[in-house]
Amino acid sequence: MSSRPPVPRPNAPGLSGSRAASVGFRCSGCGAESVKWVGRCPRCNTWGTIEAQVPAVRSTHRAGARGLARASAAVTAPACPMSAVDITTARSRPTGVTELDRVLGGGLVPGAVVLLAGEPGVGKSTLLLEVAARSAASGARALVVTGEESTAQVRLRAGRTGAVHADLWVAAETDLEALLTHVDEVRPELLVVDSVQTITTATADGAAGGVTQVREVTAALIRAAKALNMACVIVGHVTKDGTVAGPRLLEHLVDVVLHFEGERHSSLRLVRASKNRFGPSDEVGCFEMGDGGIRGIADPSGLFLSRWHDGGPTEGVAGTCVTVTVEGRRPLVAEVQALVATSTATVPRRAVSGLDSARVAMILAVVERRGRLQLGRSDVYAATVGGVRLAEPAADLAVALATISSVEDRPIPANLVAVGEVGLAGEVRSVGAVRRRLTAASRLGFRWALVPPEAGPAPEGMTTIEVCDLNSAIRHMYGGNE
Repeated sequence: MSSRPPVPRPNAPGLSGSRAASVGFRCSGCGAESVKWVGRCPRCNTWGTIEAQVPAVRSTHRAGARGLARASAAVTAPACPMSAVDITTARSRPTGVTELDRVLGGGLVPGAVVLLAGEPGVGKSTLLLEVAARSAASGARALVVTGEESTAQVRLRAGRTGAVHADLWVAAETDLEALLTHVDEVRPELLVVDSVQTITTATADGAAGGVTQVREVTAALIRAAKALNMACVIVGHVTKDGTVAGPRLLEHLVDVVLHFEGERHSSLRLVRASKNRFGPSDEVGCFEMGDGGIRGIADPSGLFLSRWHDGGPTEGVAGTCVTVTVEGRRPLVAEVQALVATSTATVPRRAVSGLDSARVAMILAVVERRGRLQLGRSDVYAATVGGVRLAEPAADLAVALATISSVEDRPIPANLVAVGEVGLAGEVRSVGAVRRRLTAASRLGFRWALVPPEAGPAPEGMTTIEVCDLNSAIRHMYGGNE
């Protein structure tokens, strides 16, 4: 339990009735609000984090009869017609990292604030150091402010990854006012703050990384970015469930929210955009982490396949099926694996990796009922290859066929892919961009495809088989290339 003295309660001596009525309470850890003081936050169960919050006094100025305010404030710029706004200063500038530019929609926009969040050790600092070095090499001065490392540690990483440049500046600060002083002296076109949870300001209460501190620091950085027309990239931590740490308001304040994903034991890294005011919010960038730093992968085809060698698929294995998912505008050929084994436990186990567990459970129920397979006494394991996560329903048919292949211990032909959403009635529903998916699969050597009805013409060199339901797909899953 924290030794911090308790905050006076509204009914405690020292607070009058009117004063107590105007005081609210907020948790400095998770931002939960309460009308009374409590020792432990009811949301995050942390002791000693409930603090008093006195609301600001509202202005007494009201609009007059003609809608004019009695008190006027100075404007930063006069209003002008929409057609007269100059958009040249708001065009994106490439970062030099092609995969990141794909996710950002062309590059960084001057004055934009980007939040990059990810697990510890995934490579956030390495990626942004590369971006800052590319920016400096292109003639745009960059400043990296680190609150987690010393300047010597950053210099060692930059030397190892080749990210040293005369116009790339670095500073180690944890105080917001000192950070802004560096910005005022260096005048960079790109500012990297690593990370926002380590920066504090004396104008806000709470410890570093708390809700109040993170909110005030982010707001100050946004004001500086807009005033100086400076692109700003903020590194953010994530919680154990993968969400951005800090107040939810943080994601609303910034212009772009990026998530950096990757398994600790895999070199593959993915950057996804969950919010983007200047471009698409559904793109994905592929990177590979190595000893020499991080590099983009322009064509990730084959990374998510275990049965692909020397430009084509190899011999099939029971319990595996290939599908094609679309991330933004990029088709990714991925392999789904399933293993069905006799269970020795009272309750059979269902384990999923890289797939939505709820959707896999639904597909297993459809396979058992519509495909007439007994899975109630079997353990079922389903996973993807290469650390890719398949979230769209287009992978349903591949999951179902991989499960059936494992039950029957009969491999699916190596040059066959399956694309389609499976409904509760066993029907195979259509998905978008079928031709684009099949074109990507055809380039890797796949020649047969099970697709939903009315999928359109197949690309050259590939034959499609339209299946209307799961039973029809089962009939063709072994004979598609005969």
